Amino acid sequence: MQSTIAFIVVFGSIVFFHELGHFIFAKRSGILVREFAIGFGPKILGITKGETLYTIRLLPLGGYVRMAGDDMDNIELQPGYRIGMQLNDKDEIEKIVLNQNKQLPDMLFLEVEKADLQKELWVEGYDEDEKLVRYNVARDAVINENGTETIIAPYDRQFNSKSLGKRAMTIFAGPLFNFILSCIIFIIIGMVQGIPTYEPIIADVVKDSPAASAGMAKGDVVTAINGKTIDSWQELSEAIQNSPKKEMTLDVNRNGQAEQFTLTPKEAVVNEQKVGQIGVQYVSPMEKNPLKAFSYGVEETYRWTMKIFELLGMLVTGKFSLDALSGPVGIYKATEEVAKYGWINVMNWAAILSINLGIMNLLPLPALDGGRLLFFGYEAIRGKPVDRQKEGMVHFVGIMLLMILMIVVTWNDIQRFFF
Repeated sequence: MQSTIAFIVVFGSIVFFHELGHFIFAKRSGILVREFAIGFGPKILGITKGETLYTIRLLPLGGYVRMAGDDMDNIELQPGYRIGMQLNDKDEIEKIVLNQNKQLPDMLFLEVEKADLQKELWVEGYDEDEKLVRYNVARDAVINENGTETIIAPYDRQFNSKSLGKRAMTIFAGPLFNFILSCIIFIIIGMVQGIPTYEPIIADVVKDSPAASAGMAKGDVVTAINGKTIDSWQELSEAIQNSPKKEMTLDVNRNGQAEQFTLTPKEAVVNEQKVGQIGVQYVSPMEKNPLKAFSYGVEETYRWTMKIFELLGMLVTGKFSLDALSGPVGIYKATEEVAKYGWINVMNWAAILSINLGIMNLLPLPALDGGRLLFFGYEAIRGKPVDRQKEGMVHFVGIMLLMILMIVVTWNDIQRFFF
């Protein structure tokens, strides 16, 4: 149960923040957002607030923000439709009822001849006296079809009516918010747990190791190696690893007293490389500083971003196998393992996953945010947008390929963890 809750909180949070980015910038651009969904498939819970339906759906594999002007969002009144209408105090249509033959209070009926629900906002047709009449339509009018109400979307509130910059920012905001979430999580970790100082302090010495034989002890602070100043554990580690079987002199601060030790790192093979080891252990001291926590959040986000790009590079060059990729099942099992070591580790894992989701969505692949941004870039160079049908077909093919990849990765996860 604890693992399930951890997975729902972690995965739900990073998906929520991703979609929140799209949602906020769509709203700022004046785009009508029809639905803000977490998950896919059948609706479990739905609440309508204002003009947006907020839903939680069955399959926890992502989420979406459905904006007016999408391919499936067209609302048309064809000639011959018989509609019911309710008017506001300006004699504008505020509600259009389809498939309704029952007379409701204050409802007028009309057989549609022509209609424009996007730009000029009017409906023309024959009333019950067979007289040709025209009514203006309110900008916030709703269409009720079989009990389901949908707000009309004037063209200036549709996604494709906005400037290239606003459309691009609305799409880019999803991955951007994943990086922002990562920064926030690392900042919280820095404030609660403290920030590692990476001081070159020896946490422990392994028995019968070169360091133990030389006389080094727990608590020693290494200040120099072979006369070169050492300021961090990373510098100390690199100097030792690069010197297998080479004698070195370590200057050490021990309880305020200067000491000097001479030793020779033994040779070991790590990842098929020969490295030096002297047998010391390290645990970074932690410093609690709210101001430094902010810079720590940004630095950790940057560090993990570069690390993930490095892994992507290895994937492209074949140094990293597709079999090592994980889908939802793999993420669940990893979260289950991380949850055993406390909520700080779960938060750290969530930050890394958020960065990963942001980067994956920025890849220039069809159906991903990066693929849509690629089309926007082409539009900026060409001076006009790509034909929507052609772009839609490319994204559809991309979705199919991504679904196939997801099935393959999930099957690999199942085989890895359950067989």
